[in-house]
Amino acid sequence: MAAMGTSGPGAWSPGSAAAAAAASKHTVTSFQRRGPRASGAESGGSRLVSIAGTRPSVRNGQLLVSTGLPALDQLLGGGLAVGTVLLIEEDKYNTYSPLLFKYFLAEGIVTGHTLLVASAKEDPADILQGLPAPLLDDNYKKELGEDVHNDETPEFNSKMKIAWRYQLLPKMEAEPVSSSKFGHYYDVSKKIPRELIEASKWHGFFLPEKIPSTLNEESCSLTPGYLKLLQFIQKTIYEEGFDGSNPQKKQKNILRIGIQSLGSPLWGDDVCCSENCDNSHSLTKFLYVLRGLLRTSLSACIITVPTHFIQNKAIIARITNLSDTVIHLESFIGSNRETNPLYKDYHGLIHIRQIPQLNNLMSDVSDVKDLAFKLKRKLFVIERLHLPPDLSDTVSRSSKPDLADSTKLLGPGCGMMAGGKKHLDF
Repeated sequence: MAAMGTSGPGAWSPGSAAAAAAASKHTVTSFQRRGPRASGAESGGSRLVSIAGTRPSVRNGQLLVSTGLPALDQLLGGGLAVGTVLLIEEDKYNTYSPLLFKYFLAEGIVTGHTLLVASAKEDPADILQGLPAPLLDDNYKKELGEDVHNDETPEFNSKMKIAWRYQLLPKMEAEPVSSSKFGHYYDVSKKIPRELIEASKWHGFFLPEKIPSTLNEESCSLTPGYLKLLQFIQKTIYEEGFDGSNPQKKQKNILRIGIQSLGSPLWGDDVCCSENCDNSHSLTKFLYVLRGLLRTSLSACIITVPTHFIQNKAIIARITNLSDTVIHLESFIGSNRETNPLYKDYHGLIHIRQIPQLNNLMSDVSDVKDLAFKLKRKLFVIERLHLPPDLSDTVSRSSKPDLADSTKLLGPGCGMMAGGKKHLDF
């Protein structure tokens, strides 16, 4: 009682301060967040752990990885979403689609992601040996024909002035300068160093080595090649800890899956051979099961399909619906546009067929529709298609003899026709 009496309204003591602090810690006001604070060890399990070579989407918060082409990342809304399938419809002579396939794998090696390369015609080890070399630091500016130290010249400083309040702010690094950045540039004239391949972790699936000559047919609608590939992908995802049910013991990482020329006869599929094939649903079922594996794992997949060989258009529509992102490459090789002077600066067109709708009601579709690509000596460039204006004298109007003949058909009335097949040209 004596102790309580000494603590008056104006008195202060260390015990009362500690009690007040303890009371205020448990007091919930309108300015405090309900629940545990998102700091320290308590929030480490709930918050998304940052993974090298990834970034969240500014639109829907989906985790994104780079395709290896910064221009393509921009067209897809910032990159390729983790857990989705990127389908590339091969060009007619399969000249440029392997470049996008290799860019995707090379980006995985530079960022330290795990690779899974599957092919039926080429050994995955040979595919990795043929990947393009990365351009780090300021090398990409030199390849693009830009001066690295252009902003250091006095002429540049005298011509280029910015507001005084922005001079003290740090400069933005819009381009990749190291392996930790999102998206890189690559030199197609050089091969990736062997040291990077040896330091990376990858899994290879070569169909002739996985399927023996004598194979017992199982009661499954999938072809043996597709079945073996699905089992290999599932085993890699579960054993390496890329699925959500079995978290990775070490630092989290991304699995990049690359499947080359899926649906070709080398995979044992006859979808490209005839319009009414026996295994018409084998390819679609493979994509359906593959999407189920990707949705519950930290993985992203790129698939090239020779759709120009598939005669049944309904199968192409099903393949498109079962994919998340679809890109079609139209090469000018062997077409009339190859010799057309209007397209002399380009090697083909690129069409964005489909973009996924993730965590929102509408997809992030780019406003640019006319896209073209060209392969330079060292770079694969995607640009907006710019055609020269038509300045010729010929216009889409009737010639003078036709106009003279049409006047003879006019009757005495202003809006009546005396007869004939031609009409007024207003």
